[in-house]
Amino acid sequence: MKTNFKIQATASAGLESLVARELRDLGYGDTLKIDDRSRVFFEGEARDIALANLWLRTADRVKIVVGEFTAKTFDELFNKIFDLDWPDYLPLGSSFPVAKAKAVKSQLHNEPTIQSITKKAIVKRLQQYYHRPENLPLIENGPVYSIEVLVHKDVVTVLLDTSGEALFKRAYRMEHGGAPIKENLAAAIILLTTWPANPLRPFVDPTCGSGTFCIEAAMIAMNIAPGLNREFSFEKWPWFMENVDFEDLKSQARSQEKRELSLNIQGSDIDAKMVELAKRNTLAAGLENVIQYKQMRLQDFKSNVADGVIVSNPPYGERLGSEEEAHHLYKEMGETFRSLETWSKYIITADEAFEIYFENKATKKRKLYNGALKSNVYQYFGKRVKN
Repeated sequence: MKTNFKIQATASAGLESLVARELRDLGYGDTLKIDDRSRVFFEGEARDIALANLWLRTADRVKIVVGEFTAKTFDELFNKIFDLDWPDYLPLGSSFPVAKAKAVKSQLHNEPTIQSITKKAIVKRLQQYYHRPENLPLIENGPVYSIEVLVHKDVVTVLLDTSGEALFKRAYRMEHGGAPIKENLAAAIILLTTWPANPLRPFVDPTCGSGTFCIEAAMIAMNIAPGLNREFSFEKWPWFMENVDFEDLKSQARSQEKRELSLNIQGSDIDAKMVELAKRNTLAAGLENVIQYKQMRLQDFKSNVADGVIVSNPPYGERLGSEEEAHHLYKEMGETFRSLETWSKYIITADEAFEIYFENKATKKRKLYNGALKSNVYQYFGKRVKN
């Protein structure tokens, strides 16, 4: 079996630099490479794959690069897929769906055919290696090894997904309201703020919905590994777990938590049902004594504290009926936050007219994607607090 791997961490467009920063903090800076297609590559062993899944807050998935090559015909694709070291990854009895194929700017463009040929090539290789007759199908009743094939400008990348469910699924969000923000995007926006550098300052989400920003902020401040309470595909791979003591890695992660911190994290929402939902999710995350929630109109928010951070994903779509209502809310936000001159505000919305109705031009804007929805994070930096 292989002991060293080329590893790919995928990210939503605009988050690659944050994923790279996280990997550098984990110690993988020497082999790090970012490409222009929302992917960050690094090298490591099975233990490093497990650590990346456990600790990455802003990535979507962690995958093993099984092979890379050029192919312009389906015969060429079959032969080069066949030549890859599949017995190193797929024990006899493995279930190995070719879950995804994507082709961009390539001569091979029929994605279902790419999937079918990939599957046939792997089956034939395993039949030969395990001495199974070609006229009988391979039995696939074991652990799942999900395979992806990406073709870009005729370069084929074959991947093995180690994560299973996407990494934004932290296992604490029992329910969510309309227009939820993904957990990894929420973490990314928080990491773009100045708050993590000094998390003893107030952190406020005045449109908290199901509580995602507040929960992610607490997990960042207290150094709680985001993957600690969920399962990953690699945990069911015998050859992988023979080389990794994952329970020990999780124990080490728990020992690094900063549960003693006294944080001031507040969430509020005009909808009482959403506040109760946020409380349930926070309880599931084990942070019920860390975050304070209350039902409150955004316009009623006030603070005498000189230095704090506001992060908000204003409701729209399912949670707010019309564009007119959204624009009215933006105007009220601008009026409410205007007196908080020393506070920094970070507001994510897909509405390009936000600054007009907020009546204040952002210090800085950053384009991100909330799923397929292009959005901007409007960043307003607070004035320096006088000592």
